[in-house]
Amino acid sequence: MKKFLLFASLAVVMTSCFGQEKKPASPRETVSSADVSVSYGRPSKKGRVIFGELEKFGKVWRTGANEGTEITFKKDGMFGGKAVKAGTYTLFTVPEKGEWTVILNSELKQWGAYNYDKIKDKNVLEVKVPAQTTADVTEQLTISLSSTSMTIAWDQTKVDVPLKF
Repeated sequence: MKKFLLFASLAVVMTSCFGQEKKPASPRETVSSADVSVSYGRPSKKGRVIFGELEKFGKVWRTGANEGTEITFKKDGMFGGKAVKAGTYTLFTVPEKGEWTVILNSELKQWGAYNYDKIKDKNVLEVKVPAQTTADVTEQLTISLSSTSMTIAWDQTKVDVPLKF
């Protein structure tokens, strides 16, 4: 009986220590509209200066955390004023203080932007959009969709990419 109680107690301790799922630091989220969906990792600011420090200006960024951000167009349309075919693409950005370059690349299943130089020849399109400074802080990277734009917001920066279908 003592062995059983010891085993049961050990099982309870192990379950309480190891049985709980830990929330990921940058949870994956998918946002969708009638024509587009975006799947991305959502890192948090955590007191850091994001653009210009954590994410250097002029350097390709995965536009999220962990796996590359993927954007799916359900039908042909316009992205930032340029034609885009229906399909799924990896979304990269190059943040600058006043303007961002937003890139769609046909190479899927990327981890970060570590291999971007090896796949940049697979860029489908690049558009430049103005970067806006916001009064409010967005703690967790947020990508949102409307019928006319895709918005990327984090820290005190926001960019809008026009969409048309």
